[in-house]
Amino acid sequence: MTTNTLWYVARGSGTVALLLLTVTVSLGVLARSGRGLAGLPGFAVAAVHRSASLLAVGFVALHVVTLSLDPYAQLTLPDIIIPFGAGYRPLWVGLGTVALDLLAAIVLTSLLRRHLGARTWRTVHWAAYAAWPVAFAHALGAGSDTSTTWLRAVAVTCAFAVAGAVTWRLSAGFAASRQPVGLAPPPPLPVTVNDSPVRAMRTIPTGGSRPERATRAAATVTPPAQTIPGAAGHPEAAADRSDPR
Repeated sequence: MTTNTLWYVARGSGTVALLLLTVTVSLGVLARSGRGLAGLPGFAVAAVHRSASLLAVGFVALHVVTLSLDPYAQLTLPDIIIPFGAGYRPLWVGLGTVALDLLAAIVLTSLLRRHLGARTWRTVHWAAYAAWPVAFAHALGAGSDTSTTWLRAVAVTCAFAVAGAVTWRLSAGFAASRQPVGLAPPPPLPVTVNDSPVRAMRTIPTGGSRPERATRAAATVTPPAQTIPGAAGHPEAAADRSDPR
């Protein structure tokens, strides 16, 4: 592999890594609402987020390997691990080293997630949000294509994507979208059913008649107001028998 090939691969892999990191951070912010995006359900958005993060790590590794092999960059192993010690643009290359260290911590804790507490893993995972602006500054300061139109377009696109996601994350619409979507409780039905048979069933002692018979018996009881005059036991019939006339 020639020197020019290494340089082109390093530049291309660094740009693709920045785009993938932008997708990872943006989807990480949007996926916290648990809702879908662009027609995808919530679990699909989370799957794309994980896939983009893995691809970003792969392109970052390719970027670092090609730069370490390129004699023009003159990067040594300590320069890749310890920031701000490189001979070529130490500040901007050092920011790339900081972003690499943050990503390495995220990958390592993700692999050891079962052995770490949820709070520890979540705290380290938040470093992904800090890795993006550091990597963004590294791409603008250390790259040789900073003055080109296409790299500026890529940088503006990435900046608008992350700024839009963060703005929506801080808005009131994000809090509303996190509310669980459920069915509204049905309105209470008007109480119009005569429950006297039910009460009659509740008063039946143990070993008594069956509930069906008790229900029919309670339902066929004739109310006092509808008793036929003159029948036995009616007040008017008793008054006629007691009248001396």
